[in-house]
Amino acid sequence: MIKNYFKIAWRNLWKNKTFSFINILGLASGLACFLLIALFVMDELSYDRFYKKADRIYRVNSDIVFGGAVLHFTTTPDMMGQLLQKDYPQVEDYARLYTNEGSQMVKKGNEFITEENAAFADSTFFNVFDFAVVEGELKTALHEPNTIVINETTAKKYFSGQSAVGKTLEFKTDGGTAPYKVTAVIRDIPRNSHMNLSMLMSMKNVDYNWGQITSHNFHTYLLLKEGTDHKVFEKNFTAYINKYVLPSIQANMNVSSMSELEKQGNSLKYSLMPLTSIHLYSDYNHEITPPGSIKYVYIFAAVALFILLIACMNFINLSTAKSARRAKEVGIRKTLGTERKTLIAQFLFESGFTAFLAMLIAIIIAWLVMPLFNSVSGKEIVMMDLLTGRMLAIILLLPLVAGLLAGSYPAIYLSSFNPVAVLKSSSGALVKKSSLRSALVVFQFASSILLITGTLVVYRQLNYIQNAKLGFNKDQVLVINSVYALGNNASVFKDAVLGMSGVSSGTLSSYLPVSSSSRSDNTYSKEAVMNAKNGIDMQTWNIDHDYIKTMGMEIIRGRGFSKAFADSNAMIVNETTAKFIDEKDPIGKKMYAGGNQYTVIGVVKNFHFESMKHQVGPLCMLLRNSTGYAAFKVNAANVTGLLTQVENKWKTMSAGVPFSYRFLDDSFTEMYHDEQRIGKLALSFSILAILIACLGLFGLAAFTAEQRTKEIGIRKVLGASAASVINMLNKEFIKLVLISSVIAIPLAWWAMNKWLEDFAYRVEIGWWVFVVAGIIALLIAVLTVSSQAIKAAFANPVKSLRSE
Repeated sequence: MIKNYFKIAWRNLWKNKTFSFINILGLASGLACFLLIALFVMDELSYDRFYKKADRIYRVNSDIVFGGAVLHFTTTPDMMGQLLQKDYPQVEDYARLYTNEGSQMVKKGNEFITEENAAFADSTFFNVFDFAVVEGELKTALHEPNTIVINETTAKKYFSGQSAVGKTLEFKTDGGTAPYKVTAVIRDIPRNSHMNLSMLMSMKNVDYNWGQITSHNFHTYLLLKEGTDHKVFEKNFTAYINKYVLPSIQANMNVSSMSELEKQGNSLKYSLMPLTSIHLYSDYNHEITPPGSIKYVYIFAAVALFILLIACMNFINLSTAKSARRAKEVGIRKTLGTERKTLIAQFLFESGFTAFLAMLIAIIIAWLVMPLFNSVSGKEIVMMDLLTGRMLAIILLLPLVAGLLAGSYPAIYLSSFNPVAVLKSSSGALVKKSSLRSALVVFQFASSILLITGTLVVYRQLNYIQNAKLGFNKDQVLVINSVYALGNNASVFKDAVLGMSGVSSGTLSSYLPVSSSSRSDNTYSKEAVMNAKNGIDMQTWNIDHDYIKTMGMEIIRGRGFSKAFADSNAMIVNETTAKFIDEKDPIGKKMYAGGNQYTVIGVVKNFHFESMKHQVGPLCMLLRNSTGYAAFKVNAANVTGLLTQVENKWKTMSAGVPFSYRFLDDSFTEMYHDEQRIGKLALSFSILAILIACLGLFGLAAFTAEQRTKEIGIRKVLGASAASVINMLNKEFIKLVLISSVIAIPLAWWAMNKWLEDFAYRVEIGWWVFVVAGIIALLIAVLTVSSQAIKAAFANPVKSLRSE
C-alpha cells in the first residue's frame, strides 16, 4: 500500500508541475529559513554550557547609585572573592579576571604582535573553569608571577608547532619588555563563550593598589557548593557590605549606616548572575565580549515560526484550491469502496512526501546561503552543526509535523466529498469560496506587514543614531592605537603628525567617546568631607590641551585647558555633572577626591560616550598624561597618502611595534553592531516572508483565474474590458491585504515600542511607517495577482468557451 501511495503522490506532483513547484519551493524556503534560525538560536542558547561545573558558577555583578549616577558593572572590588570564600562556607572557590590593561603586545622575531584577547587571571581560575589541556599542568600554572597559559592557536603562532611549555614570550611594557614563562597550553576556548580569551597571565603581575574595597575593576566568579541556591546566597551580600564596605565608606564620608545612604537615593547592591545567563541576559557595562540578547532570540524564534507557518499555509491553500481536479478520483474511489480513513492516510502521505522533498531542498538551500547568513549574523555556523542530536531530530520531525499540519485540512476536506455529488457535478462547482483560505492569506500578509514595519523602524533607529547630535564630531578623526608603546616619544610622534599636510589638530589620550576605549569611574564630593548628599560617582578622563578641539566638543561655560594657565588641578565637567554641582553657575566651584582639591573651569556640552541605550552620565576631565591613543582631525583629500606618511613616521619610532589605526566613526558604528545585524536579518527575513507569501498568492491567483475561465470568457463576449476583468480578479485579494494591515498595525506598534524601550534616545514611530508597510504589501500583492489576471484577461474567450 505504501508503494501505491508513493506512486500516486509522485504522479500527482508530476501532473501538476506548476503547483508542485510552488508548493515545494515555498515550503523548502520556509524550512531552510527555519533551519538557519534554529541553528542561530541554539548557538545563542549554548553559551558557556560546555563547562562541567557551569550550573554552579556565578559572576558577581555590581549595581551602584551614587550622586545621581546609575552604574551597572560586571566588575567588583579586588578583595570580594576571597572575603566571601572566607566568611561563607557555601563558596567552594572563586576566580578573578582583570582586563583593564586591554590588549597586549607580544614580540615575535623583531616585531611585536598585538593580542586583543588577553587577561590576567588568578591561580584558582582553573579550579572554577575546566579546559582541555594540550600540555602542562593547570593546577599550578599561574601560581608564580611572570607565568602565562596560552591556547593552542597562540602556541602555533609563536612556537611553530614546537612544545611551548617552558619557553618564554616577551611582552611590551612602558620600560621595555617583560618575559612570561609558558606553563601550560589549552585547547582554544569554544567561540560560544562570553570570555573568548587566548592568553591568561598571572594575576601577580597586575600593577594595582590592592585592597580597595570600593573600587570595581575585577570580574569575580564564584563556584558555589552543590545544592546552594544562589538566590538565597545573595542575601549574604547585605552582611558583607556592612562588614567590609561600610567602614571604607565611613573613612571618607560622614555616614552612620547604609540606610542613611539609601535615604538620600544612593545604593550599593551585589547580585549573582548564572554563568549560562551572561551572554543573553546581561545588560551590564564592562563585559569581556559584547553580549547577545534574549529578546533577539525570542524575536528570531518567532520569525522562524511565522515563516514556517506562512509556507505551510501556502501548502494548505493550494492543496484545497486544486482539490476539484481530484474530485472525480475521490468520487470513483469512494464508489469502489475505499474507506475515508484510507483516503485521509493517502493524502497525509502525499503531504508528508512533499514535505520531505522540501526538507531535502531546504538543506541544500541552507548549505548554499550559510556563508551569507554567517556574514550577516556574525556567526560561524557550519553544515556539520546540522548533524548534532537536536538538529537531526528537527530535520526528521519537522517534515512530519509540517506534513501533518499542512496536509490535515486538505486530507479531511478532499475525503469528505460526497461521491454522488462529485460524479454528477462539474469539477468547478465543487470549488467554493473558502473562508479558511482567506484567513490564511490574511495571516500571511499580516505577518509580512509586521516584518516590514519592524525592518523600517530598526533602520530608522540606526539612521537616527548615525545622524544624531552626539556632542562630538566622529567624522574624519584618525585614531592610532597602542601609542603607549612609544613611551616618551608619544608627544614627539604627535607633533610630527601635526606637521603633515591635511592634519588640523591632534591629541593623546586613552579615553575616546566610543565604548572600545578606557573607562575610569571615581567618587568626588562638593565638600572636603563627603556625605550622602554631596558625593557623586563619575567617569574621570585624563586628556591633554588639544583633546576637546580634536574631538569637536563644545565648551558651553567657562574655558578649556590652556597652556596660559596652571591647570594641574583644574577640572572640566559635562552638563550632567554641572547640574549636580550648581546648575546656575558651576564655574569656580570646588570638587574633592582622594585628598585632592579641583576647581571647575569649564563645562563641556553633554556628549555620548556610551551606547545611546544609556543616558549621558556624569563625567569630568583632568589635564593628565594618557597615551593609549593618538587621535588626529584630518581633512586631507588624499587620506591614503596621509596614512602612508603616518605609518612611515611610526615605523621610525616604534621599534618593531606594528602600525594599527582606525577611524572614530567606524568605532562608533561598531558600538551598534548587534542592532545593524538585527536590521540586516530582519530585512532578509521580511523579503523571504513576502516572497513565500507571494508564491502562494501567485498559485491561488493562477488557480482562481483557471476556475473562472468560462466566466471570464462570457464577460468578454458580452463586452467586458480587460481592465474590468483584471480589477475583478484583484478585488478579492486587495480586500484581504487591507484586512491584514488592520490586524498587523497594532501588533507592530506594540512590538516595536517594546524594542525601542532599550534606547534612552530613540525615534518616534510615525503613522507613515505603517502606511508605507501596508502600501508595500499591497503593491506586491497586486503585482503578483495581476501577473495572472492580465494573462486571463487577454486570453481568447472563444477557446475558453469551446473547452467548456
